[in-house]
Amino acid sequence: MTDCAPQQLARLSISLPADLAEALDRMVAERELPSRSQLLAELIRHQLAEHRAERPEAMLAGTITLVYRADSGRVRHSLAQAQAGYVKEVISSQHVFLEGDQSLEVLLVQGPAERLNQLCDNLRKIRAVQQLALVTTTALLPPLHSHGQPHPEEQNP
Repeated sequence: MTDCAPQQLARLSISLPADLAEALDRMVAERELPSRSQLLAELIRHQLAEHRAERPEAMLAGTITLVYRADSGRVRHSLAQAQAGYVKEVISSQHVFLEGDQSLEVLLVQGPAERLNQLCDNLRKIRAVQQLALVTTTALLPPLHSHGQPHPEEQNP
């Protein structure tokens, strides 16, 4: 558990169809969560991130997950070429071989929603790509470099 200031809470009251409320309670139980509130907060955060991703100027961080067939010619080269135009947005990537001739690649990305969606569209155009998912969050990565500015520990008091 991390030390952080307690968040202010707002109480909401909602009405749901009985079958939806029962399904929600089952999900809470299956995930062994302490309350409906925790699950609802997670679902709302997810929807807020998706909604924010619809605004082209919104800055987002997240992952692009790809599954592709590695036997399709020069697919890894094509993927690298597609990513080359997005050097500022692609922070890192992880690749693993799956069963058979499939591969899984996960890109850690951050940038304007419009650029991240363009990158996804370019990756989808590669014939061997079978699945692609962009998952974003509204929280951003801290700046990685200060671009010429001294690091705070390096400044003289």
